[in-house]
Amino acid sequence: MPVIIGPQEIKEFDVDAMAIRVFLKALEIIGGPRKLIEYRNLTWITSLMEASYAIVLAEEAFKTEDDIAEFLGLTRQTVRNILRAEPELVLKKLEGELQEKTPRAHTAGGLAKLAYKEIKEGRDALVFFSAVLQESAKVLGVGWPAEVLVRIKGLSWPADPEEVAERLAGLVVDGKALDNIVREHEGPIDHPRVLLHYLAQKLKEA
Repeated sequence: MPVIIGPQEIKEFDVDAMAIRVFLKALEIIGGPRKLIEYRNLTWITSLMEASYAIVLAEEAFKTEDDIAEFLGLTRQTVRNILRAEPELVLKKLEGELQEKTPRAHTAGGLAKLAYKEIKEGRDALVFFSAVLQESAKVLGVGWPAEVLVRIKGLSWPADPEEVAERLAGLVVDGKALDNIVREHEGPIDHPRVLLHYLAQKLKEA
């Protein structure tokens, strides 16, 4: 009886872990959190995270545009723009687009594609960058999304709020302890993108 070997099933945890690696590499390519802080434009954080997930889901988990759109809560056209982005073109006009308040899907997609390529080719030395990332987030007090992602690396998703809260202990943004905010979350947290969205909403509340 023949044995048919198909694409290896990708666990949700593996997708999350790779998406975070791609995100951090993309942020490194931009110039680190200080570059976003320079433009007072942290909306790039969410866009890069979504693009990182889209690229990983397409390349590693072989998901369709519709699957990715449903998973990320984006339109199919937005996902298509991310997946069809040209990394080389993005790099040429990156400096100007960093000043835009709402990043274009193809720009974030191009950066995520480039980051993914760098990782697959073995250029994934993020240890030094991660240390700088954490320090700048603590000192400047505005790079919390990147700091959160660094702290939750290695978690299995969906994750228990208490487990996430333990990782975020001591991280305070605008006078609010992020671990206490996470403990208020009802039920498991599906993946990092959901966590960032939840924290951003709570921090905006009075």
